[in-house]
Amino acid sequence: MNQVGPRNLITDVPGILVGNAEDAAARSGVSVVIPEAPAVAAVDMRGGGPGTRETDILRPETMVQKVHAVALSGGSAFGLAAADGVMGWLAAQGRGFEVRGAVVPLVPTAILFDLLNGGDKDWGEDPPYRGLGRAAAEAASGTFALGNAGAGLGATAGAMKGGLGSASAIHDRGYSIGALAAVNPSGSVLMPGSGTFWAWAFERDGELGRQTPPPCDLPRDQDYEIKVAPGLNTTMVVVATDALLTQSEAHRVAIMAQDGVARAIRPVHTPFDGDTVFVLATGRQELENSNDDVARIGLLAADCTARAIARGVYEAESLGEMVCYRERFGAKPA
Repeated sequence: MNQVGPRNLITDVPGILVGNAEDAAARSGVSVVIPEAPAVAAVDMRGGGPGTRETDILRPETMVQKVHAVALSGGSAFGLAAADGVMGWLAAQGRGFEVRGAVVPLVPTAILFDLLNGGDKDWGEDPPYRGLGRAAAEAASGTFALGNAGAGLGATAGAMKGGLGSASAIHDRGYSIGALAAVNPSGSVLMPGSGTFWAWAFERDGELGRQTPPPCDLPRDQDYEIKVAPGLNTTMVVVATDALLTQSEAHRVAIMAQDGVARAIRPVHTPFDGDTVFVLATGRQELENSNDDVARIGLLAADCTARAIARGVYEAESLGEMVCYRERFGAKPA
């Protein structure tokens, strides 16, 4: 059995902090997940148009097993510079991979496309993402904003405003799982012709406004009209757990967590998206039965991921021409 964590955020996982920073004029931002100590990390990428940095170091055959932060950024490829700001902040504290006295922070990063959302992107030779990365790292704490925050500020979700979402679960065996999602998919998070999230069945404690079951007359011959150009989307997720996992086990959790993306978005993993799931394992909780517990953690990771994606859209606010879920369908009491 499991229950929702006290904040229903990824930071319900002990030792995990999150920081957000935004450029309101540019309608873009950065979110950073920072473990208090280096964490075992893995990644699984399913989208056809990913934009990432330092993901090769997360392959199980590489020397490095742990990282010092994960950055999620808007700005398309410009946003990869957010890692520079996070690295600088970490290095100033002496936090990083030590090589004969040198300290190199390891910060895997993924980006989403928000360059055409109406914000002022006329930044010339000085895109804001390095500064946003540093500001997000400086702001890292146990509480943080959702919706139009961090990497979710300029996000869209199909025809609606996207955003930053999070969810958590605590298993009765003692380990915690949480997910953070920057939601910017080409597909829809809603069932056709309704205000019901695809992830409605996984809602906990009214986090999605107390969803009602979907209507019985949903069209059965659903199709997808392509309205976006290649590379204009992406949903990025960070899953964290305090379980003691090997990198191979963390990778299995990342694979399972991708099912949560598929439960929350349709279609998903398209040629236009860069869907990426990172996993961080702090190793504070030893497992009773390795394979059995990894399966349980993966199941909860998928559920938390689906909830976090829907919550990112539910918590978003309208921005410019991007209309939010609650304005379109009405806010329901939590």
